[in-house]
Amino acid sequence: MATIASGRVRRGVPIAKLRLDRKNPRLMAEAGGDSDEAVIARLYRTAELDELLESISANGYLDIEPLVVTPASDDALIVLEGNRRLATLRLLTDPPLARRIRRLERVEIQVPDAAAVASTLTHVSVYEVDSRTDARTFIGFKHINGPAKWNAYAKAKFAADWHKSGIPLTKIARAIGDRHDTIKRMVFAIYVLEQANFKPKDVAAPKFNFSHLYTALARAQYMDFLNIKSSWTKYDPAPNPVPVDHLTQLDEVLKWIYGSRSDDIQPVVRVQNPDIKRLGEVLANREAVLTLRVKADLDSAHAATEAVDSRFKGSLFRARDNIRNAAGTLRAYDGRDEALVHVAEDVSEMAGSVHLSMRRKFQQAQRSTLT
Repeated sequence: MATIASGRVRRGVPIAKLRLDRKNPRLMAEAGGDSDEAVIARLYRTAELDELLESISANGYLDIEPLVVTPASDDALIVLEGNRRLATLRLLTDPPLARRIRRLERVEIQVPDAAAVASTLTHVSVYEVDSRTDARTFIGFKHINGPAKWNAYAKAKFAADWHKSGIPLTKIARAIGDRHDTIKRMVFAIYVLEQANFKPKDVAAPKFNFSHLYTALARAQYMDFLNIKSSWTKYDPAPNPVPVDHLTQLDEVLKWIYGSRSDDIQPVVRVQNPDIKRLGEVLANREAVLTLRVKADLDSAHAATEAVDSRFKGSLFRARDNIRNAAGTLRAYDGRDEALVHVAEDVSEMAGSVHLSMRRKFQQAQRSTLT
């Protein structure tokens, strides 16, 4: 079991002395300038505080596992591990806080009555360490492969911040129990997002699926389109892996995968499988990329990746099947809608033109074979 290298337990610390961690990976971005209301609202959206609110209000705060803290500049303590618990305690002990969050952040939080257990909510035990570094191994094990897992983005953000301190990813992987290349792929994707100044809260998709990106970056088509060469081949990826002259392409890829609320762009990727694969195939085809840029439609762009003869054959067979379906349901036509007659005439005329052209080419090919 991973442990914290150094520190000391302090009992009965007032929660008023504790500060939420603006660098908490659950927040999806550093929240240095955000208010407590904004931070708690974001935790509420991403960290499922509802169950914790109900549990603590019913049973009181069970002071079994100390919060992990480090000193702040104002004699307060920053909570490195336990921000969900601190946010919950703040909500239960400060009733106006939920009203401020509703007014300022437009997040409705139902806070249960905790009067019966109020005596357990004002002071907590903490484990104080000198710095974030002293707590990283414990926090990484607990939230990446341990009993209280973060989502993929939070895991990757934590590992990337740790990696930036000079610790090799091989050592980080061992410390958190990762036996595969998952952390390498995730940290690489974080560096790509940071280079693009990407904001997860700007995605136009229903939710931010971080796995879309690190799955995509494992494909050669994406790497080639972004002109990423060396960083991916090393175990320790480096920040800013995309060449400066390909940042426009990076912006395109991220918007095709996630869309952008601020730019009113919808993503073309709907589901990871098969859309990430199909988008990769589009990126490897110049005509398909141009189609995607103009139409913003993955189906149309992917169709352009097929050879012209394959597209022609596919269109011809689909047209035949559609006509057969129409013939099979012709009894549904009651003869009253003249517009449908005109549509049928158009179909007949186009089919006749295609047939004549194909027949002419076929005869020419036959003559060439004979001579």
